[in-house]
Amino acid sequence: MQIGAHVRDDDPLSAARERGADAVQFFLSDPQGWKKPERHPQADDFGPAGITVFIHSPYVVNVASLNNRIRIPSRKIVLQHAEGAAEVGAKGLIVHGGHVRRGEDPAAGLANWRKMFERQAEQGGFGVPLLVENTAGGDGAMTRELDMLARLWDEIGEFDPGFCLDTCHAFAAGWDLDGVVDKVRAVTGRIDLVHLNNSRDEFGSGRDRHANVVGGQGTIEPALLAEVARAAGAPVVVETPAEGQAADIEYLRGVL
Repeated sequence: MQIGAHVRDDDPLSAARERGADAVQFFLSDPQGWKKPERHPQADDFGPAGITVFIHSPYVVNVASLNNRIRIPSRKIVLQHAEGAAEVGAKGLIVHGGHVRRGEDPAAGLANWRKMFERQAEQGGFGVPLLVENTAGGDGAMTRELDMLARLWDEIGEFDPGFCLDTCHAFAAGWDLDGVVDKVRAVTGRIDLVHLNNSRDEFGSGRDRHANVVGGQGTIEPALLAEVARAAGAPVVVETPAEGQAADIEYLRGVL
């Protein structure tokens, strides 16, 4: 099992060595901005170094949005980051499920996801696997509730999307982590990546605040997180505070 961390984007290879990671995830541009990413200076180095790479799209992306000023730039930046992800040999591009605003029909948001996949299928795909990630809160969210996730997969499943399971998000959304892998696979048929994050907040809080897997700051038992990783059998990335990532990875290697 590959175990790694979300790291700074300026020198991911050094960050991987510092943490004892064999996988890294990072942003290609400002996660709060719309700027097109430039080719990463280490793009050709990850393969020879034996490091598996995942790229996370910017947080501003909202493919589901009914607002043209958000949805259209979101589609554009997803394609730009997919291209950048392919350049570094990434195993996937992670994209949050997004949301519609209060009072808007979620079905329209789900349809917007389908439209993006349809249009890109005509162009030969994204070039890298697109991994849809579950989210923690929001009444109009596309991937907060399992039933809404199932509706999303009814729209896009035929295009063979991947799925990224975030344990903090799932816990905050009220998903029971005991057996969550089977429940997710019953909907998506797959889990391609696990964001193995503890939570600073209580079950069902709707709050997305990550804590280290170990260290005592989280509200999820580390053994339960490890069991999720074991059941998923997919690469693991911890998106936890940097100062504790080496300990998180060491713990997971020890129990897995």
